[in-house]
Amino acid sequence: MNKDIVAAEVNAEYLKGLIYQIRGIRVMLDADLAKIYGYSTKDFNRQVKNNIEKFEQDFMFQLTDEECEILRCKNSTSSWGGRRYNPHAFTEQGIYMLMTVLKGDRAIQQSKALIRLFKQMKDYIVDNQSLLGQREYLQLSLQTTENTRDLLDLRKSLSAVDDKVANIIDTLGNVVTKSELANIMLDFSNPAIRRGWLILNGQPVESDAAYQQIYNLAKKTIFVVDNYIGLKTLVLLKDVPDNVNITIFSDNTGNRLHRAEFKDFCREYPNVNVSLHTSGGIFHDRYIVIDYKTPDEKIFHCGSSSKDGGSKVTTITAVADGAIYHQVIDLLLNNPVLTL
Repeated sequence: MNKDIVAAEVNAEYLKGLIYQIRGIRVMLDADLAKIYGYSTKDFNRQVKNNIEKFEQDFMFQLTDEECEILRCKNSTSSWGGRRYNPHAFTEQGIYMLMTVLKGDRAIQQSKALIRLFKQMKDYIVDNQSLLGQREYLQLSLQTTENTRDLLDLRKSLSAVDDKVANIIDTLGNVVTKSELANIMLDFSNPAIRRGWLILNGQPVESDAAYQQIYNLAKKTIFVVDNYIGLKTLVLLKDVPDNVNITIFSDNTGNRLHRAEFKDFCREYPNVNVSLHTSGGIFHDRYIVIDYKTPDEKIFHCGSSSKDGGSKVTTITAVADGAIYHQVIDLLLNNPVLTL
């Protein structure tokens, strides 16, 4: 960090003006991020270049001449005049990765501010999804779930290391100071002050990550029993392996999942084998059944619908004796297809 450069104060209004839509995704530019972190653009890019193996194309890319010109015209700015190279754009995943590259107290403070603001923006989108078109909300939901998975992977690399170890080797093979990154992730993941958490088998877990952990256990089949399904019910299933067959049993109470949403999801993820059947009006609670009637069978009792996970205090608990549910699950398997 350049001591002569003062880091910019981060707030929602300031950040809003620094997020651009390029190549269909929201990004921030290197010069703006450098200002936030208190670097010159040159020094900021040097830090990134020294860790370039961490920034793949979906984390960072360089703008083309045409993209630069379009952005200049849209924003009536000539602030890039004199730059030798076109700006680099960072996706949200790339900004999270910056937290493993930029060191020091100021970097931690600014990273926390960015994470809080991104979270606030996503909460607003979810709370006001009725203001968005179905397809726009689908894309936003997909991106949010992808970012959640990236954060979960990053946190796993921390939890696998003893607290007494000063440094860790991250998943990309570089040394990261654990204390710096851990403070950021733990602050972001405190369920006492953050929305989006639930209790999974007695432990607080980020809601989307909890469902992904459960679904990742499946080798053959997943049954989701839930009368109150929605678009997010599908989005949380998007990373299930191709060889796993998914069946959602639901009466779609309130008609919250629409045919257009289901078709868009199937078109976006043709390798996700998901079918819809009615639940027959006999279920009040929600359940997830993994690998039914196999040695790997697991049944989870869910306190809320996955589409509402984390919005209020809720619990998911593994059932100790799944055999007691077999009779009603066998009835489900004979139910007709659900028509949206």
